[in-house]
Amino acid sequence: MNKTGYKSGFVSIIGRPNVGKSTLLNHVIGQKIAIMSDKPQTTRNKIQGVYTTDQAQVIFIDTPGIHKPKHRLGDFMTKIAQQTLREVDLILFVINAEEGYGRGDQFIIDKLQGIKQPIFLVINKIDTIHPDELLPLIEFYRKKIEFQEVIPISALQGNNVTTLMEQITEYLEEGPQFYPEDQVTDHPERFIVGELIREKVLHLTREEIPHSIAVVIEQMQRREDRDVVFINATIVVERKSQKGIIIGKQGSMLKEVGKRARTDIENLLGSKVFLELFVKVQADWRNKASQLKEFGFNEDEY
Repeated sequence: MNKTGYKSGFVSIIGRPNVGKSTLLNHVIGQKIAIMSDKPQTTRNKIQGVYTTDQAQVIFIDTPGIHKPKHRLGDFMTKIAQQTLREVDLILFVINAEEGYGRGDQFIIDKLQGIKQPIFLVINKIDTIHPDELLPLIEFYRKKIEFQEVIPISALQGNNVTTLMEQITEYLEEGPQFYPEDQVTDHPERFIVGELIREKVLHLTREEIPHSIAVVIEQMQRREDRDVVFINATIVVERKSQKGIIIGKQGSMLKEVGKRARTDIENLLGSKVFLELFVKVQADWRNKASQLKEFGFNEDEY
């Protein structure tokens, strides 16, 4: 039964790669559900985060950063991001205060023209600039497109995020509670586990490994008698040299990836985890439709 005056709706988080969309989502939800990396273009799927209070439920869609695609996987990610604009009740256009305006922003602004849903300009990373720089930035973007609200925040530190959530709730219409109050995402655990492993690879390999990696969870089984989850995962790369980097000298890099990923996975699942990792080369997989589908990027759904 719906509560009287209860509000709900879907909100898309959109912006150039690496402006802090995933950091914002994770801060709001209070739990790591979106991959966080200081490398651009880490989010690949529509990750829904569910924020529930006594008054409202906000379902967030953390889209891949809209960009001009360079390969088939890029086409897929851009298509997802653009599709969400037509599906949601409100759009958060997130920009990086420190970087300011870039050509990628104009590409997004062009996509937002004609959109009927309310659009908020969310200026992230305000802790990295002087307060005097904020007003000219706001005026510049306001000339580009009409925003219903402009909200400066620091997603990493949590500054003004509460105000952002209050404003979002104001704009939502009355509606049902779509998800149980204790559910924070609609993604299966296997997906999030794969993302956590991929995140650790990106963190540890830094600039040595581009975004030509995927993680496939081959097996995930809980042993109730021992309260242990056994996970078997394969890290897929495009070149043999990348495989060597991820494995590391005498397996040291792969061991560290597993150690860090296991900590996050245990926090997620609430039990001990036995994690076994393998590395496999699949040349040019980002341009092959069959392998994109195998790795969870199903173009038919968009």
